Amino acid sequence: MTAGRFAGGRVAPAGSDSEVSGRGTPTGSLSGADGAAVHQRVSRASESAAPNAPYRDPVRRALTAPIGGDPVRRAPVPTRIAFLAVAAACSPSQPSGPQEIVTIPPGATVRAVAESLAVHGVINSPTWFRIITRIQGQDRRVQQGVYVFRQGEGSASALRALVSGKALLQRFTVPEGFTLLDIGAAAERALGIPRDRFLAAARDTALLREFGIPASSFEGFLRPETYLVATGIRAPKMVRVMAATFAADWKPEWDAAAKAQGLDRKAVVILASIVEAEAKVDSDRALIAAVYRNRLRAGMPLQADATVQYAIQLATGARKPRLREKDYWFASPYNTYLHGGLPPGPVGAPGRKSIEAALAPARVPYLYFVARPDGRHMFSRTYREHLRAVRSVRQMGSAAGWQ
Repeated sequence: MTAGRFAGGRVAPAGSDSEVSGRGTPTGSLSGADGAAVHQRVSRASESAAPNAPYRDPVRRALTAPIGGDPVRRAPVPTRIAFLAVAAACSPSQPSGPQEIVTIPPGATVRAVAESLAVHGVINSPTWFRIITRIQGQDRRVQQGVYVFRQGEGSASALRALVSGKALLQRFTVPEGFTLLDIGAAAERALGIPRDRFLAAARDTALLREFGIPASSFEGFLRPETYLVATGIRAPKMVRVMAATFAADWKPEWDAAAKAQGLDRKAVVILASIVEAEAKVDSDRALIAAVYRNRLRAGMPLQADATVQYAIQLATGARKPRLREKDYWFASPYNTYLHGGLPPGPVGAPGRKSIEAALAPARVPYLYFVARPDGRHMFSRTYREHLRAVRSVRQMGSAAGWQ
């Protein structure tokens, strides 16, 4: 039997490994100037324009404006640019607006960067930003990443940050269902944290005691989420941030519901992690949870494929997406085809929906289910019904080209 997600983002401020921030606000703010005096002067000059006239960037108008009203004679471009650069540098700005998180993707052009900064209210004029970028020869030095600015920060300050990497944040996404081994590999790719160091931190007994985790690792107790973290964050702090986020997001009513059902938090997380690994669509979560709860009450083994896959990954370091007949005999306390009851610990990081499904399973008599080619499941009450469902699924698989 086969009973066998950029949300807003979590921000972890830079600092020592002892800092904890599960939901913190960005701390790296910048300061700078944006040519405020120039913009004010140009804006006043254009107040008499018709109200329905098409918008033209004030800096572009300043650069192309005639001298002394002469429509023909204009100042040399370098002179006008130098004047504007000096004006901007001499116009201090103290931005006090709300913080904005701006993502600069790999390969972004200066024009795209300028437009993004303007959309977030960090700068007033995309044209002005492009001008000072060219003047300073920084066209190719803007670094990708996630930055924290304040609205009204200014072009000069924003450019300094983008070139130097100041207040640079990195986005780190942990999908639901990831195991510690998966998270460690992702942290190495995205954050440069060595996988071994991440795993060591996730098994640190002092950290486990700090968060009251009754297990030998944080498996299942690190919140799957998108985090924004400072460049150079170390493994212990990353684990601490994720564990703190998990603890902060855990609802008190979940503990009350678990206690009423004779479960503790660890048992709920174990069940939820199996549901997370098996369910491909939300509508199946409560049904899958019901199958496992029903089997536990009946004294039947869970026979969850996800536990066998986890056991193999734990032993080999590699996840096996499809199991063969011999795999169901893989020797491990996590193999719920060989051992009754719950496995020793979670088999991945469950999301909120799976936790809620484990605590509130559907009221159905099902004891079996099998996955269809489209990811949904067919549920059965008896083994005979289950065998018919398996044959049906195999026919679907043949039609879909399953091997």
